[in-house]
Amino acid sequence: MKIVLAYSGGLDTSVLLSWIKDTYNAEMIAFCANIGQEDELTGLEKKARQTGASKIYIDDLQEEFARDFIFPMIRAGAVYENQYFLGTSIARPLIAKRMVEIARKEKADAIAHGATGKGNDQVRFELTAAALAPSLDIIAPWRDERFRAAFPGRQEMIEYCAAKRIPVQASAKKPYSSDRNLLHISFEAGILEDPWFDAFAPSNKGMFKLSVSPEDAPSKPEHVTLDFVRGDCVSVNGRKLAPLGVMQTLNKLGGKHGVGRVDMVENRFVGMKSRGVYETPGGAILQFAHRQLESLTMDREVMHIRDSLIPKYAELVYYGFWFAPERLALQALVEESQRNVTGSVRVKLYKGGIYAAGRRSKVSLYNPRIATMEADPTKAYNQDDATGFIRLNGLRLRVASRVHGARALSRLK
Repeated sequence: MKIVLAYSGGLDTSVLLSWIKDTYNAEMIAFCANIGQEDELTGLEKKARQTGASKIYIDDLQEEFARDFIFPMIRAGAVYENQYFLGTSIARPLIAKRMVEIARKEKADAIAHGATGKGNDQVRFELTAAALAPSLDIIAPWRDERFRAAFPGRQEMIEYCAAKRIPVQASAKKPYSSDRNLLHISFEAGILEDPWFDAFAPSNKGMFKLSVSPEDAPSKPEHVTLDFVRGDCVSVNGRKLAPLGVMQTLNKLGGKHGVGRVDMVENRFVGMKSRGVYETPGGAILQFAHRQLESLTMDREVMHIRDSLIPKYAELVYYGFWFAPERLALQALVEESQRNVTGSVRVKLYKGGIYAAGRRSKVSLYNPRIATMEADPTKAYNQDDATGFIRLNGLRLRVASRVHGARALSRLK
């Protein structure tokens, strides 16, 4: 049996590699995706082979991640439950897609992952596999009673690695877990399981990696200009950049000013609530600037239709349905809505805040000569017409009032 394992070289995946190999008598192929986590990759191949892998793939997927996953999601304006920028969610289908590709190349029988049986990631990995390789088997040790019995905690994992001479660096106690990529870094579990705990307290400053606290950010604001073409940012401060370069540049600028921090209790797909803390400096700037340009260039009814679908789109990403037909159908509508989202936005970054400081576009639908409070030189809008407009829109309200009575409609006493 040949199995492709999502592998990072840390304690969990090192144990998984060895345990799966022994339990299934399998040839193990390790796969590590570089999606901007900036973890130390030096020596990973040697470590994987010492742990039992016959081969390891270490693939740089950062550009693909930015171009084909982050940017389409930004064009859709997707934010889960009005707070979460979906940093972990959007990375999982890319990792699973590459695992499937490797499995086909290596003629593997199965893919394996270390997602727990309580989280969303197991669903995201396996729904992607279902869409792209329905005949491929999935091995999820955390849903295997044998694995859970052998490793009820981190201490047992550490002892297992010592006995097997698996080279890992780990401590028995960790105050939280984290996941980092090009779009964000997330923190959960441990000390964060108490929703009353203040994650942004000065005493917890050391947890954050991508951003300074707003209190420690520069006292002088910084202006940043983003240029967009059909909904995609193509340059920052006049410098043309590919999607990867955009994300890297905005992450540095946003982190410097402490923007993009979120602390929320979210609803997991599996049914429970979970507390998560996130840093998304570049993504927060990009989402904000993109929306500002849409306000200038997008037709009202197109915007309202697209906005009505944002919760559904975000839900599909969060749940793991990136390759589902309904997400692809929504994406087609999104792409049409972005046809004229071209122009520039200037934002001000200051002490954790992102503020609009200017918008312009050659295809702007905003006409100050029509919107002006002064006399309209274009004569495109006749204020007298508003009388009929209001009267017709009020017709059904007047009819209902006469039938049911004004008191019944307004609940007046």
